[in-house]
Formats: sequence, structure tokens, C-alpha cells
Amino acid sequence: MSNNVGPHPWFHRAAAGAAALPAAGCSGDYSTLAPAGPAAEAIALIWWIMLAGATIIFLATSLALAGAFIPSIRPLLTPKRLILWGGLVVPSLGLTALVAGAFTLGERLLPRQGAETLRIEVVARQFAWEFRYPGTPVATRDVLHIPVGRDIDFAVTSEDVIHSFWIPRLGGKIDAIPGHKNIVRLRADAPGNYGGICAEYCGEGHAPMRFIVIAHAPEDYEAALTSEAAR
Repeated sequence: MSNNVGPHPWFHRAAAGAAALPAAGCSGDYSTLAPAGPAAEAIALIWWIMLAGATIIFLATSLALAGAFIPSIRPLLTPKRLILWGGLVVPSLGLTALVAGAFTLGERLLPRQGAETLRIEVVARQFAWEFRYPGTPVATRDVLHIPVGRDIDFAVTSEDVIHSFWIPRLGGKIDAIPGHKNIVRLRADAPGNYGGICAEYCGEGHAPMRFIVIAHAPEDYEAALTSEAAR
């Protein structure tokens, strides 16, 4: 008679689930780590640089801590070396990389004068989004139509309280403030649907205050607006 010795099946399922969590967090309609436009790509790259810097500092600190418990290494961890490497060299390299990356990539997020852009008016209210397309009679609610491959200036405002306009896969967020228009420039590089949300708590109906972004091929964009106007 033999005994079946080994992990219980639930252990394998739990381990597989735990292993899948990091990958799941990097995908989906609301993931900033699945960029679909230049602004979102710059933000994601800054995040990866920050993660790499934090990992290096964590590993260096962990190695120094582990070395303190190893007799053969402990004499090497003199106060002078710890201050030089742990307090000066490693932090300076990490901070330099972070600052250089932030300044270089941050420039990509700024609107450039002279670029041919499309302007869409965004009006937030509790608890919905309205999108107006200048030059047309079209106004859509909780559905935003955009053309692929074209820079778009979103003029964002609010009719009641402060909201926050955010399409995670296309770029950063910007506040919707009553009586004021904020401009954010975004672009989608591929056709498809993207998730948009209100990223500022604005009342009891905040959680479901979401919208869908439909990025059309350029030749299909006008047809989509025409279809909306006919409704």
C-alpha cells in the first residue's frame, strides 16, 4: 500500500492563480501597462524605469542586510563603504536615471504648437460623460468616437463638481473643473475599444461613471459620426 505524498490539488490551483495575478494586472481595458498611444507609452516607460530603480535599491539593501549575517562578508561592510555605496553611489545612479527619464519622456506629454489636431469637447456631470464634436451636431453620452493615428485635444470641463477624465491605455488623467477647461492631448495608434473612467471621487454614483472609447480607422470615423447623428 502506497501513500500519495504531495501537495494537495488546491495548492496547485492557488499557486497558478498567484502566478497569474501579475500578468493580469498588466492587461485589460484599464491597464496603464498596456499602452495604445504615445502618451500612454511614455507614462508606462516611466513606470518601468521607476520599478527598475526601486528593484535595484531593494536588492542592494537586501544584500547588505544578508551580508551582515555572514561572517566572511561582515568585515567588508565597513561604515565607510556602506555610506559611500549605500548612501551615495546607488541612490545617485537610481535618482539620475529617474530624473532623466521623467524629463525626457515627460516632454512627450506636452501639446505641441502647430500640430494638426482634432478637438473634442468633454463635459462631465454626475454621473455621466458627454462628448461634443465641433463642426457637427453630434453629441454622444458615455461613448466617445475618435479616429486612429490623429492627435486629439480634449477640452474637459464639468457642470457640477470636480471629476477626472482618464483613458488609461491612451494617456494620463486631467481634472474636469466647473467653469474651466483643461486640455489634454491623446492619440490612439490602433483601432479598438478602450475603457475610460472618472478618476476623482464625485459622489455616490462615482464607481459606475465610465465610458467607452471607440477608435475607428480614419475612413470609418466620419461614418460613425454620421450614424450617431441619425439616431
